[in-house]
Amino acid sequence: MTEKIRQDLVNAAFDRARENAQGYTAIKQIILNNENLRNAEKNEALKFLNEKYDRKNIRSNKGTKRTCEKCEEECSGKLYCENCIRNYLKKNFSNWTSGNKNIDTLIKKCQIDTLSPNRIIEWIPYDKLQNIKYKKKGGFSDIYEAEWINGRYYEWDSKEKKLKRKGTKKVILKTLEDNNNEEVC
Repeated sequence: MTEKIRQDLVNAAFDRARENAQGYTAIKQIILNNENLRNAEKNEALKFLNEKYDRKNIRSNKGTKRTCEKCEEECSGKLYCENCIRNYLKKNFSNWTSGNKNIDTLIKKCQIDTLSPNRIIEWIPYDKLQNIKYKKKGGFSDIYEAEWINGRYYEWDSKEKKLKRKGTKKVILKTLEDNNNEEVC
């Protein structure tokens, strides 16, 4: 039986480690030495640490580079290869459209520049939403709440060479007042 991760405790331990140390190695050591965390929780905190450092290294183009064992390109991530993720997303460009060329172009640009598997901008087709509920009128739009079936990407599976989804996710939707305007983006 797998132990339940006490996420609030993991988050607090991670925050304390970052407050008390600078640099990847020092923060990692504080997490490993934390007697309040179970092994599974230490692994969760270390995964979070690696995700943060991967994003930072990819964004700044710094840190230790490695050669990806799948695509054989140089990459900055420890947990994933940013090039494999971007190539995966590019291959799927033809599988979706918002119906608006400008929006599609913007989303594709964001995907090509993505820094991590859990921060990918994507178009959500209406048929992937359920339990849509009107919330309120706000500024230039109506605001709704819904559940995104399958949810967002959260992790790169390097063995299967694909992104994995987290599961149903609550999302906020906004309608644009003048949604016929091609100059939205």
